[in-house]
Amino acid sequence: MKIAAAQLTCMPADVRANAARAAELAARAREQGAGLVVFPELALTGYELDALAADPGLWTAADDPRLDPLRSAGIATAVNVAVPAGDGRPAIATLVHDADGAHVTTYLKRHLHGHEQDVFTPGKRDGRFELGGIRFSLGICYDNHFTELSGRGAADGCRVHLASSLYGTGDGVRQRMSVHPGIAEQHGLYVVLANHVGPAGPWTGCGGAAVWAPGGRLLAEADDRTPSVVTAEVGATT
Repeated sequence: MKIAAAQLTCMPADVRANAARAAELAARAREQGAGLVVFPELALTGYELDALAADPGLWTAADDPRLDPLRSAGIATAVNVAVPAGDGRPAIATLVHDADGAHVTTYLKRHLHGHEQDVFTPGKRDGRFELGGIRFSLGICYDNHFTELSGRGAADGCRVHLASSLYGTGDGVRQRMSVHPGIAEQHGLYVVLANHVGPAGPWTGCGGAAVWAPGGRLLAEADDRTPSVVTAEVGATT
């Protein structure tokens, strides 16, 4: 299976506009032969924590009609959003839909970073799903700094780890290039990183969406300037 890692520049707190932008990138990934495309953290709102805390209208459940452009893109998608957590607060979540638009799974971010702890409810379960005969694990940004999470995925038969993230310029560039190939090397997983590029709340996304092979070899990498997708072939075995 070929998988695409997306990077985009979000419109602040505008779910419909960002869903349209993401759908354009999904169509581009499908045209390049990808069967699945992965998007950055909080891809449909941008990293707008104050707005997400104040406005439940920005929270996006798996059946939200604002996701229709993505669900109808003809490609499986892993899109990261704020979802209602059932306790009056949102959670940061990756929603996975298959190429027919059917909901496959929802993963809630387990490891919240900094001010996120004041806004969001953490998840309690690891994320897993299977597509095209390949088993996937899920991590959201700071999750990926806890290697036991991806290690449990590898032990459970996962071959690919999907990371929806926000890494900024400065130290984020170093973290992007150490954390993800480290997972690939330590756990023998393909690692697919989706990232923001350009303004993202208080940060500036450094781009560099990428795919690494088991062992840590870089297979594909986007630039640090342009909303785009990069694709790479992943397999059930190394």
